[in-house]
Amino acid sequence: MADFARQRLTMVDTQVRPSDVTKFPIIDAMLAVPREDFVPSARRDLAYVGGPIEIAPGRTLLDARTIAKMLDAADLEPGDAVLEIGCGLGYTTALLAHMVEAVVAVEEDEALAAEAETVLGAHGCDNAAVVTGAMNEGHAKAGPYDAIMIFGGVEEFPPALADQLKEGGRIVAVFMDGAYGEVRAGLKSDGRMNWRMAFNATAEVLPGFARAPSFTF
Repeated sequence: MADFARQRLTMVDTQVRPSDVTKFPIIDAMLAVPREDFVPSARRDLAYVGGPIEIAPGRTLLDARTIAKMLDAADLEPGDAVLEIGCGLGYTTALLAHMVEAVVAVEEDEALAAEAETVLGAHGCDNAAVVTGAMNEGHAKAGPYDAIMIFGGVEEFPPALADQLKEGGRIVAVFMDGAYGEVRAGLKSDGRMNWRMAFNATAEVLPGFARAPSFTF
């Protein structure tokens, strides 16, 4: 039987800490949340390998290094309200719930959303709510938010999401251009988003975030 607790500690010691992620709340969350419970049962033994894990066709759970560095770039505070786009099976939602006051997680795949809600409930993540709906529309009803996290690929960023962010709020997402990707952190200032490149990473482009095809004559 796999010793997942030991694998979790090894993941943090070999994938997270060497990536210059040292903030206690991130380390604490990644040690506390059992990643193996948030992947398909057939892939539990792959939960702590150093790469992404497919959770549904076209959807992946990012590797621990990328997730940790995105959380680091977001500069989250304990009192924050966070909107998460594309929660999948809820692993990143559980990490956020461990770190902040409230999480609203939007997922448009009904099967993934239902499973995420079940697993998050089983792990006592009472400060996280899963909303089934179009991910590129966010969830304005519960906003505005202190931060928006997108643990997936974005080619076109919907302005409607930035509208759901508080002034001074942050957005962290993986911006994809073909096979090349980079994580960018955005700060809302005077109603506008100011982006900076944080680090290189790749991710599957989420539904609703693909660039519209351009027509040539």
